[in-house]
Amino acid sequence: MECPFEKVHPSQLLRDDLFYMKLAYNQAIDAWREEEVPVGAVIEWEGEVIAKAHNRIEGTGDPTAHAEMLALTQASHRIGDWRLNGCTLYVTKEPCPMCSGALLMSRVSRVVFAVADAKMGCLGGAADLNALPLINHHFTISKGVFEAECRELIQTFFEKKRKSQGQKFDD
Repeated sequence: MECPFEKVHPSQLLRDDLFYMKLAYNQAIDAWREEEVPVGAVIEWEGEVIAKAHNRIEGTGDPTAHAEMLALTQASHRIGDWRLNGCTLYVTKEPCPMCSGALLMSRVSRVVFAVADAKMGCLGGAADLNALPLINHHFTISKGVFEAECRELIQTFFEKKRKSQGQKFDD
């Protein structure tokens, strides 16, 4: 199924939340082109991208191959520590329970996501793992960065998938 969306090319002059989310969006487009659910993630540390990934569940046959999980592994290898203090994860859709838990365990400082997920999101959508009072780490959350574009990408993917295969897919 061909992806009708083009990658975006953010200016390197202003490395703000929008800049990094656009890079995550480009990863989501790569996911679509590999017939994966279009979710992309980027991890920033000290102003540099240290990890970028997209969903690889279908291609690997691994239910844990979410964009966030793959990016966490890359980032840990890059800095040589499983503790990702000072890192910010940018992801095009609110993390699921597995990914939200991994983000807490990895000690990221901040999570920025574009599209909330009322069914499976666990940073305020269906639940909020970050708000559990007894956990030993919390991170800052920012929502809605580049939301309209990321939402359109995900919704269009599922619409086209349903039409082409005549079945209902979970979004």
